[in-house]
Amino acid sequence: MSARYQPAPGLPAGRLALALAGAAGLLLSAALPAAPPVYPETKTVAQVDTYHGVEVADPYRWLEQDVREAPEVAAWVAAENAVTFDYLGRIPERAAIRERLAALWNYERVSVPFRAAGRTFFSRNDGLQNQAVLWVQDSLATPPRVLLDPNTWSADGTVALAGLAPDHGGRRLAYGVAEAGSDWNIWRVLDIETGEILPDELKWIKFSGASWTPDDRGFFYSRYPEPEPGTAYQGLQLNQYLCYHRLGTPQADDLVVFERPDHPDWAVDSVVTEDGRYLLIFVFSAATGDRTDVYVRDLTAPYAGARQLLGGFAHEYGFVGSDGPHLFFLTDREAPRRRLVAIDLRHPEPEAWRELIPQAKGTLESVSWVGRLFIATYLEDATSRVRLFDRNGQHVRDLALGGLGSVSGFPGRGDDTETFYAFTSFTEPGVIYRYDLATGESREYHRTRLAFDPASAAVEQVFFTSKDGTRVPMFLVHRKGLERDGSHPTLLYGYGGFNVSLTPFFSATLAVWLEMGGALAIPNLRGGGEYGDEWHRAGTKLAKQNTFDDFIAAAEWLVANRITRPERLAIQGGSNGGLLVGAAMTQRPDLFAVALPQVGVMDMLRFHRFTAGQFWVDDYGSADDPEEFRVLRSYSPYHNLKPGTAYPATLVTTADTDDRVIPGHSFKFAAALQAAQAGPKPVLIRIETRAGHGAGTPVAKRIEESADTFAFVVANLGMKLPRGFGAPAKRR
Repeated sequence: MSARYQPAPGLPAGRLALALAGAAGLLLSAALPAAPPVYPETKTVAQVDTYHGVEVADPYRWLEQDVREAPEVAAWVAAENAVTFDYLGRIPERAAIRERLAALWNYERVSVPFRAAGRTFFSRNDGLQNQAVLWVQDSLATPPRVLLDPNTWSADGTVALAGLAPDHGGRRLAYGVAEAGSDWNIWRVLDIETGEILPDELKWIKFSGASWTPDDRGFFYSRYPEPEPGTAYQGLQLNQYLCYHRLGTPQADDLVVFERPDHPDWAVDSVVTEDGRYLLIFVFSAATGDRTDVYVRDLTAPYAGARQLLGGFAHEYGFVGSDGPHLFFLTDREAPRRRLVAIDLRHPEPEAWRELIPQAKGTLESVSWVGRLFIATYLEDATSRVRLFDRNGQHVRDLALGGLGSVSGFPGRGDDTETFYAFTSFTEPGVIYRYDLATGESREYHRTRLAFDPASAAVEQVFFTSKDGTRVPMFLVHRKGLERDGSHPTLLYGYGGFNVSLTPFFSATLAVWLEMGGALAIPNLRGGGEYGDEWHRAGTKLAKQNTFDDFIAAAEWLVANRITRPERLAIQGGSNGGLLVGAAMTQRPDLFAVALPQVGVMDMLRFHRFTAGQFWVDDYGSADDPEEFRVLRSYSPYHNLKPGTAYPATLVTTADTDDRVIPGHSFKFAAALQAAQAGPKPVLIRIETRAGHGAGTPVAKRIEESADTFAFVVANLGMKLPRGFGAPAKRR
């Protein structure tokens, strides 16, 4: 599924939305606050819905209301936060955790550079800056300079850069701005040479980039109609359409290029080919996810309309590049692990397509067309492999990588002579390389350095058997010399949906968790994209229970192999992963000590009624369908809480301005869980302010939330932090 419409376009920064820290030279023993929390009284309502003849109660329906519009919901949020922050503030380890986290996050982070019209663009964060700064290097002979600094856009750091597109001549930059974590963006235009912000301002844009025409007089973008008052952050998004904006003109005068009011649930995106000749229009249906229709328009013919090139919403088509009338697409048509094909616009019928890179054993994750070479990145057992092919699909060479890790980057144009890429792993904080396309030489461009000793960590990949006999891979990361005695506090992290693959990564969070003596387990669940479309579909709709079975089997493997035991096991996931945690803890509350559902989809009967939720139907199904309703109700976390059950200690996290997965999901789940919980284990909800689904969250807020989250974990796993925890290592 396209990142445009995933519950999580990607995972939170660093892949884990948590972090851990401590103080040097202390022996810290976790102590729970003296008394269990006293929860605010949450009213219930007599709301009952009938689905296909089945009555379903929804007593907390009123908590779905937008906190901006409903004073009673705002009061409930304030009361719950007061209880949560009081509890967390009384955990002795919290201050040390925050201190260590802030210390370890204070390192330089640089993005993979890309070039346009001779200029090089990259982002950089000095360490504790709330937002990364966009830099530009005008030529290889000049030093870089700051182009955009989002840290100057708001006092609290909650306004972020949300997208950028330089024009063909390298004179202007279109860029998106997101406030308080919202998916809504305002797009503006900057003069790259002078730094002047032009008067152009485009609103009501979501899930869209900008594609410049070859004359650089304007660009294509997608927008929604202006919402009715009070509906912008909760209402269902319908009738997205494609526009062309001419610089210097008001948005009201923008030309509508493509719209389908007869299909309000369709969405649209676009790209202009590198030579500027063709506009490609991608149309998404709410029911089919990444399976798209594609239209093409010849921009050299002023009166030519868009003609359909690929139809039926039957397959994925990812545009890679073009060479004259030949368009290159990455597709799963007749290839569930994907292949690369060339389509000649003069003969676009499928029987005339030319296969350039056939389906292979590994999943073909991405292809770049740079320097007249195809750079193909594969996943093999959830780790990266890179192969290069020429214009005719002949193998040229493989790219040597540093072991089990993940590769990203390879931006550029068909006539470039070099590109950039990054390699990271569980023990490698990240190296950016400059790659010579002619010689195949990789030269180190930037190495991430922070106080972490990779030699202290061990990484292994294991395979376990799920409930139905399926073999599932899992990464284990822990300190070297781990004794398998069942004593180790372990974090089991998962996602399992929307074709998203969990591959090796590095984060300061992971480094500190290892310092604390913890182990991390990341299974590659069905529903993800690690093994192609078949693996993805095996964890969707009527088969969604496979995802939860895989996750539960991973936990059982950790216990059976004496990595940990249930009272030392925490589970975590965000967005679709929040659903995963909610389903697992309601199905097997005995198996976990701590549950951390973050910005989760918790009401599976109503998710498709809000914001972008309709675009998740391809993965989840819909309660409007009788058979899918039966399955959705069987695992929906909100609907499967049973009063009088002893659930794990739970910290639900969400944000008041999340307009991807509306916070009402978490509000309702937390209220119902507090009412159902038996025993003293706490059930808390932490509601961040002026934050959204994760993207653009300022570093300061990430640190505070991470410190709170892992203070909760430490207290409820009864962890003892090792002597010397938090002592600074040498910066690598």
